[in-house]
Amino acid sequence: MSANSPQTSSDFLAACRALSGAAHVLDDPADMAPFLRDWRGRFTGQALAVLRPGSVDEVAGLVQLCAAYRIPLVPQGGNTGLVLGSVPDASGSAVVLSLARLNRVRAIDAVNRTMTVDAGCILQQVQEAAAVEGCLFPLSLAAEGSCTIGGNLSTNAGGIAVLRYGNTRELCLGLEVVTPQGEVWSGLRGLRKDNTGYDLRDLFIGAEGTLGVITGAVLKLFPQPKASITALAALPSPQAALQLLTMMQDSCGASLTGFELMSAYCLELVARHFPQLQQPFAHKHAQYVLLELSSSESEEHAVQLLERGIGAALEASVIEDAAVASSVAQSLALWQLREHIPLAQAADGKNIKHDISLPVSRIGEYIAHTEPLLQQAFPGCRLVCFGHLGDGNLHFNVAPPAGIASEAFLANQDAVNRVVHDAVVAFGGSISAEHGIGALKRDELARYKSPVELNLMRAIKAALDPLGIMNPGKIL
Repeated sequence: MSANSPQTSSDFLAACRALSGAAHVLDDPADMAPFLRDWRGRFTGQALAVLRPGSVDEVAGLVQLCAAYRIPLVPQGGNTGLVLGSVPDASGSAVVLSLARLNRVRAIDAVNRTMTVDAGCILQQVQEAAAVEGCLFPLSLAAEGSCTIGGNLSTNAGGIAVLRYGNTRELCLGLEVVTPQGEVWSGLRGLRKDNTGYDLRDLFIGAEGTLGVITGAVLKLFPQPKASITALAALPSPQAALQLLTMMQDSCGASLTGFELMSAYCLELVARHFPQLQQPFAHKHAQYVLLELSSSESEEHAVQLLERGIGAALEASVIEDAAVASSVAQSLALWQLREHIPLAQAADGKNIKHDISLPVSRIGEYIAHTEPLLQQAFPGCRLVCFGHLGDGNLHFNVAPPAGIASEAFLANQDAVNRVVHDAVVAFGGSISAEHGIGALKRDELARYKSPVELNLMRAIKAALDPLGIMNPGKIL
């Protein structure tokens, strides 16, 4: 009897219902639909069922069933991924394993500055639970009201505070994982030093569910800053933004927690689609940087640091103008300009997106090199360039020329990717900074990774998941 025969599928689903309860094994198309569509609405997969375990033991039991019946499974958190990594393919042979019901904050150790959580905890829930204890969990990104910690770890998510606190990998001390054989590895140790062999934790972080199912994590917490202050600086070029970054790091050190680059066209899009958001400058500038400083001392200290740095940059003609928030409301208004760029892009129509990283020192050079190549190949195309300049991560998106339909321009996606990604590799960068690979960038990874790297990755996959049931078709 084949693994996908009707009788096998029926027996498998009956065993799943016996384990988790019929209410948590969804096979009605309407019930499954929200779990099968990707976040951007570009793709809808098919599934044999959606499984919704309520405990780690249930996850282990369901994975054991998947292994026994040779049923592929797709782990899923908040389904906010951007590279088709958390949805099944169109075959309908896989099940979606939703971790949404595993949503407990298990423990907080304020002295050790750690928090132990289920993988299905919403990121915002984790932030709020830390704040109640007077602590900070610094991971912050646009989908924080929907994304889950398990998904953040599986993609090694970045966000706006990487400059100060690092990616999700740096914010995790230990994991609990269900292996492809249905065994539970409990590595929930809140240790900052543990030099006892291979770091299994780092294998599963960033693996996008292809090596096992993350069910729990020990997260690092930090002291809550006593004050933070925000400013928007106007600059003539990305190169000037890099000069400003160096100046601010030299003068402010670790107090500089955010440094976001936005091109003039980004703010034009925001003004067009969200006219209610106030633009702080009367005149247009080529580039903008949103800065955030946090102080462990006082608001006065943060203001002094920022004003000293901005003043020096103005005097050196590195920046052309600056607007400093003098209240929480003004700070939120400045951040809204940055946070509405993806929304404005979506309202303007589809574009070809790239999530790239580069050595920070080469970002200005990369933009100056690549934009003319794109204009030469696709005259009139518009570059929507913004991102986390402080950690080298750019969202380098290419929109169609005015008057050209989005769908017609998307036919050029492979050719646009080639220009952007060839240049990324030539400048020593990566084709994926914080979104992962999933299914969307799988072929691009094969193009740019060396045979040695790919063979090592395949060897790890084969060793841990010999049946190939864990999120098949993703990454490799």
